[in-house]
Amino acid sequence: PGGMAAGAAGLLLAALLGVPLAAAERELRFRPAAETPVRLFTEPELARYDGQQEGQPIYLAVKGVVFDVTSGKEFYGKGAPYNALVGKDSTRGVAKMSLDPADLTHDITGLTEEELQSLDDIFNNVYKAKYPIVGYTSRRILNEDGSPNLDFKPEDQPHFNIKDEF
Repeated sequence: PGGMAAGAAGLLLAALLGVPLAAAERELRFRPAAETPVRLFTEPELARYDGQQEGQPIYLAVKGVVFDVTSGKEFYGKGAPYNALVGKDSTRGVAKMSLDPADLTHDITGLTEEELQSLDDIFNNVYKAKYPIVGYTSRRILNEDGSPNLDFKPEDQPHFNIKDEF
Protein backbone atom coordinates (compact mmCIF):
# COMPACT_ATOMS: atom_id res chain seq x y z
CA PRO A 1 0.00 0.00 0.00
CA GLY A 2 1.25 3.44 -0.93
CA GLY A 3 4.07 1.91 -2.97
CA MET A 4 2.66 2.91 -6.35
CA ALA A 5 1.73 6.41 -5.23
CA ALA A 6 5.14 6.89 -3.63
CA GLY A 7 6.78 5.57 -6.80
CA ALA A 8 4.76 7.87 -9.04
CA ALA A 9 5.49 10.84 -6.77
CA GLY A 10 9.19 9.93 -6.87
CA LEU A 11 9.21 9.78 -10.67
CA LEU A 12 7.29 13.05 -10.88
CA LEU A 13 9.77 14.64 -8.52
CA ALA A 14 12.65 13.26 -10.59
CA ALA A 15 11.10 14.68 -13.75
CA LEU A 16 10.62 18.07 -12.12
CA LEU A 17 14.16 18.11 -10.80
CA GLY A 18 15.58 16.95 -14.10
CA VAL A 19 17.08 13.77 -12.65
CA PRO A 20 17.52 11.16 -15.37
CA LEU A 21 14.73 8.59 -15.21
CA ALA A 22 17.11 5.65 -14.88
CA ALA A 23 18.58 7.11 -11.69
CA ALA A 24 15.10 7.75 -10.30
CA GLU A 25 14.06 4.17 -11.15
CA ARG A 26 17.17 2.86 -9.44
CA GLU A 27 16.36 4.90 -6.32
CA LEU A 28 12.90 3.30 -6.23
CA ARG A 29 14.10 -0.22 -6.81
CA PHE A 30 16.81 -0.28 -4.16
CA ARG A 31 14.80 0.45 -1.09
CA PRO A 32 16.74 0.20 2.15
CA ALA A 33 16.23 -3.10 3.96
CA ALA A 34 14.75 -1.21 6.92
CA GLU A 35 11.52 -0.92 4.94
CA THR A 36 11.10 -4.69 4.84
CA PRO A 37 7.90 -5.40 6.72
CA VAL A 38 8.46 -6.70 10.21
CA ARG A 39 6.47 -9.79 11.10
CA LEU A 40 4.93 -9.75 14.55
CA PHE A 41 4.42 -13.07 16.36
CA THR A 42 1.92 -13.50 19.17
CA GLU A 43 2.61 -16.35 21.60
CA PRO A 44 -0.02 -18.66 20.04
CA GLU A 45 1.39 -17.98 16.54
CA LEU A 46 4.94 -18.71 17.62
CA ALA A 47 3.75 -21.89 19.35
CA ARG A 48 2.70 -23.30 15.96
CA TYR A 49 6.37 -23.47 14.91
CA ASP A 50 7.45 -25.88 17.65
CA GLY A 51 9.01 -28.52 15.43
CA GLN A 52 6.22 -31.07 15.92
CA GLN A 53 4.86 -30.81 12.37
CA GLU A 54 6.96 -32.45 9.65
CA GLY A 55 7.74 -29.95 6.88
CA GLN A 56 6.79 -26.89 9.00
CA PRO A 57 9.50 -24.32 9.80
CA ILE A 58 10.89 -24.33 13.35
CA TYR A 59 11.07 -20.96 15.11
CA LEU A 60 12.72 -19.94 18.35
CA ALA A 61 12.69 -16.48 19.92
CA VAL A 62 15.55 -15.05 21.96
CA LYS A 63 15.33 -11.51 23.35
CA GLY A 64 12.09 -11.07 21.40
CA VAL A 65 13.79 -11.84 18.06
CA VAL A 66 12.29 -14.79 16.18
CA PHE A 67 14.84 -16.98 14.40
CA ASP A 68 14.15 -19.69 11.84
CA VAL A 69 16.16 -22.60 13.26
CA THR A 70 14.82 -25.17 10.77
CA SER A 71 18.33 -25.75 9.37
CA GLY A 72 19.27 -26.99 12.86
CA LYS A 73 16.46 -29.56 12.86
CA GLU A 74 18.71 -32.19 14.45
CA PHE A 75 18.97 -29.86 17.50
CA TYR A 76 15.50 -28.29 17.52
CA GLY A 77 13.14 -30.69 15.76
CA LYS A 78 10.70 -33.17 17.29
CA GLY A 79 12.50 -35.33 19.86
CA ALA A 80 15.77 -33.38 19.41
CA PRO A 81 17.81 -32.23 22.45
CA TYR A 82 16.79 -28.56 22.34
CA ASN A 83 13.22 -29.00 21.12
CA ALA A 84 11.94 -27.60 24.44
CA LEU A 85 13.30 -24.16 23.45
CA VAL A 86 11.32 -23.76 20.20
CA GLY A 87 7.89 -22.32 19.54
CA LYS A 88 8.36 -19.71 22.26
CA ASP A 89 10.64 -16.97 23.56
CA SER A 90 13.22 -18.96 25.53
CA THR A 91 15.51 -16.06 26.47
CA ARG A 92 15.86 -17.10 30.11
CA GLY A 93 16.58 -20.74 29.21
CA VAL A 94 19.27 -19.67 26.73
CA ALA A 95 20.85 -17.34 29.32
CA LYS A 96 20.90 -20.07 31.99
CA MET A 97 21.59 -22.90 29.53
CA SER A 98 18.54 -24.53 31.05
CA LEU A 99 15.75 -26.64 29.56
CA ASP A 100 13.74 -26.45 32.78
CA PRO A 101 10.17 -25.52 31.73
CA ALA A 102 10.21 -22.73 34.36
CA ASP A 103 13.13 -21.11 32.48
CA LEU A 104 11.52 -21.27 29.04
CA THR A 105 10.32 -17.68 29.16
CA HIS A 106 11.18 -14.19 27.94
CA ASP A 107 11.54 -13.07 31.57
CA ILE A 108 15.14 -12.21 32.52
CA THR A 109 14.36 -10.89 36.01
CA GLY A 110 17.07 -11.82 38.51
CA LEU A 111 19.62 -13.20 36.04
CA THR A 112 23.27 -12.78 37.08
CA GLU A 113 25.77 -10.62 35.15
CA GLU A 114 27.39 -13.84 33.88
CA GLU A 115 24.05 -15.18 32.63
CA LEU A 116 23.25 -11.89 30.87
CA GLN A 117 26.71 -11.88 29.27
CA SER A 118 26.26 -15.50 28.18
CA LEU A 119 22.85 -14.58 26.73
CA ASP A 120 24.37 -11.78 24.63
CA ASP A 121 27.22 -14.01 23.42
CA ILE A 122 24.87 -16.81 22.35
CA PHE A 123 22.39 -14.33 20.83
CA ASN A 124 25.07 -12.68 18.68
CA ASN A 125 27.47 -15.54 17.96
CA VAL A 126 25.05 -18.43 17.59
CA TYR A 127 21.56 -17.26 16.72
CA LYS A 128 22.29 -14.07 14.79
CA ALA A 129 25.29 -15.68 13.08
CA LYS A 130 23.56 -18.91 12.03
CA TYR A 131 19.84 -18.41 11.66
CA PRO A 132 17.76 -15.91 9.68
CA ILE A 133 15.54 -13.51 11.60
CA VAL A 134 11.89 -13.97 10.56
CA GLY A 135 10.22 -11.53 12.92
CA TYR A 136 9.75 -10.35 16.47
CA THR A 137 7.53 -11.25 19.38
CA SER A 138 4.66 -8.88 20.05
CA ARG A 139 6.32 -8.18 23.40
CA ARG A 140 9.35 -6.80 21.55
CA ILE A 141 7.35 -4.61 19.11
CA LEU A 142 4.42 -3.47 21.25
CA ASN A 143 4.08 -1.67 24.56
CA GLU A 144 2.15 -3.26 27.44
CA ASP A 145 -1.03 -1.47 26.33
CA GLY A 146 -0.74 -2.87 22.79
CA SER A 147 0.39 0.39 21.21
CA PRO A 148 3.43 0.31 18.89
CA ASN A 149 6.76 0.69 20.67
CA LEU A 150 8.28 3.70 18.93
CA ASP A 151 11.77 2.77 20.13
CA PHE A 152 11.62 -0.61 18.33
CA LYS A 153 14.50 -1.13 15.89
CA PRO A 154 14.88 -4.29 13.80
CA GLU A 155 18.08 -6.22 14.44
CA ASP A 156 20.68 -5.93 11.73
CA GLN A 157 22.19 -9.15 10.42
CA PRO A 158 25.10 -7.74 8.41
CA HIS A 159 27.40 -10.69 9.05
CA PHE A 160 24.72 -13.31 8.62
CA ASN A 161 25.85 -16.49 6.92
CA ILE A 162 24.52 -19.97 7.33
CA LYS A 163 27.33 -21.83 9.04
CA ASP A 164 27.56 -25.58 9.02
CA GLU A 165 26.71 -27.05 12.38
CA PHE A 166 29.74 -28.71 13.93
